[in-house]
Amino acid sequence: MNTPLQSVFSQQGQSPWLDNLQRGYLVHGTLRNLIADGVRGLTSNPTIFQKAIQGSQDYDEQFATEIERGLTPEQAYWEMVVADINGALDEFSELYESSAGVDGFVSVEVDPTLAHDGDATLRAARDLHNKINRANVMIKIPGTPEGLPAIRTMIAEGRSVNVTLIFSLQRYAEVMEAYVAGLEDRMNAGHPLRSVHSVASFFISRVDNEVDQLLDHIKSPEALALKGKAAIAQAKLAYELFTQVFSGPRWQALANAGAHVQRPLWASTSTKNPAYPDTLYVDELIGPHTVNTLPDATLSAFAHHGNVSRTIDANISEAHRIWERLHSLGVDMTAVSTKLEQEGVSSFIKSFQELLDALRDKAASLS
Repeated sequence: MNTPLQSVFSQQGQSPWLDNLQRGYLVHGTLRNLIADGVRGLTSNPTIFQKAIQGSQDYDEQFATEIERGLTPEQAYWEMVVADINGALDEFSELYESSAGVDGFVSVEVDPTLAHDGDATLRAARDLHNKINRANVMIKIPGTPEGLPAIRTMIAEGRSVNVTLIFSLQRYAEVMEAYVAGLEDRMNAGHPLRSVHSVASFFISRVDNEVDQLLDHIKSPEALALKGKAAIAQAKLAYELFTQVFSGPRWQALANAGAHVQRPLWASTSTKNPAYPDTLYVDELIGPHTVNTLPDATLSAFAHHGNVSRTIDANISEAHRIWERLHSLGVDMTAVSTKLEQEGVSSFIKSFQELLDALRDKAASLS
């Protein structure tokens, strides 16, 4: 009998990925067991690595070795990250091959301090891709305005990309355009498209967190009735945009040349509000050609009592109605998305810098 994680893929075409990575998962076989249960890919970010490296002694030996051979604490950090990423890539390699390159990807993020420097992001993304040099790695690039040209260039160069920190429909449309244009650049240069993959990471729960606070401030019964609905409505509208972009003559020309759609990936799918069901942002966002990346607790909850049915394109008219009602109440979703993007970038930078500070202290103690 299939697990819910296996069924959501086999029955509905959605790939469940794990939103976590730590050395112990590789050493103790945890990741291998999760793959056997139906996990089909993995995402990481600077906050995940901060918790992994500072939260255990699993990295101490490698860190000491890297410092002894003359690396800086920041260089040692990247060596530890790449070691974990390569270990995860090994675990997923069989799935990558058996799925013909559809799944089995592991995502690693560029230096988050470069999020508003497009040229530096592109250089860092190329360097990280070249350093790992594995077919099933995805380089994570923030979907900031400055990151969009880097995304297009990476795709044109045949490098698979996970575009992260997407909070609005407008930015999502720009991200899809960067992907499609990158594929067109590559095709026009005479290069094959079949090996290029991408996902667009659309953040979910953080939207409700922010909008719910605004609705609480408005206080009207109509406003309070919309709590917990903005994020799912926006995701449904994003999926509607996805189906429009990846159809029609422009896309068909690329598809005929072997191109793959850029799958929407639902990120930040743990439920922050305890009043909401713990699988809310999984159950309501299931559909073909999508990915949901789940932190451990949400993954476990869905495996235990998730609802495996197609929901992402159900009640689209209701999603449009919710969107219109939010606007009529004065909820500025453009302002919401701008704030969340800034906070998302700042949060990853904070995690990155705090970890580097801790590693510098640790390196000093070794000398």
